[in-house]
Amino acid sequence: MAVDTIPVEILSEEQAKAELQRLSAEIAHHDALYHGKDEPEISDADYDALKRRNDAIEAQFPQLVRTDSPSQRVGAAPAGIFAQVVHARPMLSLDNTFSDEDVQDFVSSVYRFLGQLPDSSIAFTAEPKIDGLSMSLRYENRRLVTAATRGDGTTGENVTANILTIKEIPTELPADAPDVVEVRGEVYMAKSDFLALNAQMEAEGKQAYVNPRNTASGSLRQLDPKVTASRNLRFFAYAWGEMSRMPAETQWEMVQVFGRWGFPINPLTERLSSVEAILEHYRAIGLNRPDLDYDIDGVVYKVDRLDLQARLGFRSRSPRWATAHKFPAEQAFTTVEAIDIQVGRTGALTPVARLTPITVGGVVVTNATLHNEDYIKGIGNSGDRIRPEEHDIRIGDTVIVQRAGDVIPQVLDVVLEKRTADAGPYLFPKTCPVCDSHAVREKNEKTGKLDSVTRCTGGFVCRAQAVEHIKHFVSRNAYDIEGLGTKQVDFFFESDDPALMIRTAPDIFTLKARQERSLTKLENIEGFGRVSVRKLFEAIDARREIALNRFIFALGIRHVGETTAKLLARSYGSYAAFADAMQAAAPKFGEAWNELNSIEGIGEVVAASIVEFFKEPRNLEVVERLLGEVRPLDAEAPVVSDSPVAGKTVVFTGSLERFTRDEAKARAEGLGAKVAGSVSKKTDYLVAGPGAGSKLDKAREVGVQVMTEDEWLALIGG
Repeated sequence: MAVDTIPVEILSEEQAKAELQRLSAEIAHHDALYHGKDEPEISDADYDALKRRNDAIEAQFPQLVRTDSPSQRVGAAPAGIFAQVVHARPMLSLDNTFSDEDVQDFVSSVYRFLGQLPDSSIAFTAEPKIDGLSMSLRYENRRLVTAATRGDGTTGENVTANILTIKEIPTELPADAPDVVEVRGEVYMAKSDFLALNAQMEAEGKQAYVNPRNTASGSLRQLDPKVTASRNLRFFAYAWGEMSRMPAETQWEMVQVFGRWGFPINPLTERLSSVEAILEHYRAIGLNRPDLDYDIDGVVYKVDRLDLQARLGFRSRSPRWATAHKFPAEQAFTTVEAIDIQVGRTGALTPVARLTPITVGGVVVTNATLHNEDYIKGIGNSGDRIRPEEHDIRIGDTVIVQRAGDVIPQVLDVVLEKRTADAGPYLFPKTCPVCDSHAVREKNEKTGKLDSVTRCTGGFVCRAQAVEHIKHFVSRNAYDIEGLGTKQVDFFFESDDPALMIRTAPDIFTLKARQERSLTKLENIEGFGRVSVRKLFEAIDARREIALNRFIFALGIRHVGETTAKLLARSYGSYAAFADAMQAAAPKFGEAWNELNSIEGIGEVVAASIVEFFKEPRNLEVVERLLGEVRPLDAEAPVVSDSPVAGKTVVFTGSLERFTRDEAKARAEGLGAKVAGSVSKKTDYLVAGPGAGSKLDKAREVGVQVMTEDEWLALIGG
């Protein structure tokens, strides 16, 4: 089932997992083209939309963050044309914001992390976000020695010879500059220079360039510096890497120092304190954007004081003290020609709007997912209206679509004035269009509310669910069986020949044996062949032993994504221990249930889904047959560092006074500890501040070591 147009706020965890997998692969593809080859396939706005959707899903589902997530990496690996340079300090990227509310949230998060009231006492710098190529310039003893691109954030390309052709970049620094200085900024091409270059190319009968950013990047990565010199590249300085001595105490003052050293600095940069002033500056820059002689795609906000930047620290790939406020996405109008229903692996019925083709942001789109029955009616996941009642989506309606995080656009609203008289309300189906089984909306036992998703009750009787389950099982982050792609899975599933059919996961591992006993040989079937069949069987055999987390993920348990599977594998160690614990937790009370719920990132919804999976006899039968063919490996024990709390589980409770809850968690995790949300027998330490309640009682009951904030700080070294 396609999930790339479902609004984040109504995604199920399973849908979020599938979407994060798709986004990781797609963004990596575009990173390689953009950073490594200067050959982007999509616009910057479209790329930002993908990143924005990925970040939004991770914010709503932190337990699903992938190890290969775009939020965990920067740029792309160097292309190998130039010598590599390892950055003394990583060149990290920035998180993006797209609305006034996002900016307010960013500012509030700074105050909250620092434990301060939002009283406008913290200043921020606001500078235009230049659409160019990030560059790090290293000076030793005040002479330029190396210039390197961002690369993957850790290793870039040595383009020193080409940087020396940019007249705006000084080759020597003043005598008062520190011995080691890394100035970072953006190399760009002015719009006027770009237009002049294209006019020259057209006059010479050559192909014109696409945009200034790509032209600047390609010019800088020329093997012949003379070509770079002819392009009249320019530079803005705004950041730094390694410094043997800090010449200032604020972001603003550092940029002014760069200006005194001879670097170009952006004149539109300002230092502001209130959210209102920040947003006013953002709008002013946006209004002046067409008149600037360089491309910008937003405004960057940074906490001004460097000591506060140090306290706020970094996430895996971005600082907590900065964000990029991007300019808005495009919108367009088109017509809903039809509404079709797709059925996914968990039986979810998803309505898809077939649209009159329309170009949005340079991409022609023909369909958009309408998410669920409520969304068509204009109701969000919370039950609140997201559109007026009469603005339900009907066949024939003219709709407003936006590409703001989705390859297929999001339907924002209906243009009621253009609705035809014969356009009646859409009637959502009560039966599955694939197997004709009854389709229902489950009721939440706690809230009494209906689930937003309508599901087919056919289970594995429904071809759509069964075949999608196989596709999930062999997907990249599950069993990752090369040679079993979508086309091959469909072929094996549709086959009625006992020697070929694959209807459940265990059938994959008996395929070779069934082939050896049969007269029907796969290699004789069109689309296969002797070599491809041999490689397929080798790929299957190579997966007869697999990491425990991948095995759990491959089972396709609802709400269990890749990250949750890793949490479960790490917590239980072996599949036998995991399965026994899940069956013991079935009554939803007692030690096994509490143990499952105490795992940070699990929660009752996920826990209940896992328990329900292990209560279903058909699931257990399939897993038992699967275990007859494969062996999930025990999880590796965590690497123990020199930290006294590495590998320990800690719970914080009460009103912490020496640090904020976010700071405490970040510090503990940085030392290798696991921070849990509730106390269990596996908890090692409970750090209790004033007002500690039930968690403190539980800790004393099960014998967990309780300590004060001061005792915790003494343990971890202050």
